[in-house]
Amino acid sequence: MAQLPRVPDLAVQREAMKKLGFLIGTWAGEARLLRGPTESVGLLQTEEAQYKLDGLIIVIEGIGRTKSGGQPLLQAFGIISHDDEDGTYRLRAFNEGRFLETQVKLLENGEGMTWGFSLGEITTNSVLRINARGEWTEFTEISIGSQPPKKLLELTVRPQK
Repeated sequence: MAQLPRVPDLAVQREAMKKLGFLIGTWAGEARLLRGPTESVGLLQTEEAQYKLDGLIIVIEGIGRTKSGGQPLLQAFGIISHDDEDGTYRLRAFNEGRFLETQVKLLENGEGMTWGFSLGEITTNSVLRINARGEWTEFTEISIGSQPPKKLLELTVRPQK
C-alpha cells in the first residue's frame, strides 16, 4: 500500500518565515552592476518584499533602472520559503528568462542572509544585511572558472514610508 505524503507543519513554516521580516517593505536607493570585464553601471534600484500565502512565502521583486533614461536594466524576482522537514530556507530566483534555486542561510545576528548560485563555471555569492542605519545592503561576487572573484553587484536601498 502506498504511503501518504508527509503533511507539512504550517505553524513551523510561518514561525520560521517571521525571521525574515526585516525584508518586508518597499525600498529604494542605488546599485552598481558589473556589465563587462571592467565596466560597471550605476542604477536607481527598488526592492519590494511581501509575505504571501498567509506568511508561508516571501516574494521579492528588484528593479534597477538606468540613471540616464530610466530603462530597466536589472529585473529579478525571488520566492523564499522554509522547509520544516529539514529546517532550511530555499530561494527560487528568476532573471532574464531563467531561474535558479538555492539555499538561504540567515546571518547570526538575524539581520541578514547569504546565498549563492552555480551554473557551469560561474559561481556567485551574495550577502544581504540590514545595517545600523536600517538600510538594506547587498553585495554579490562572481567567479568564472579559476579567476578571482569580482564584484558583480553592490546596492544600498532605504525603506520608503
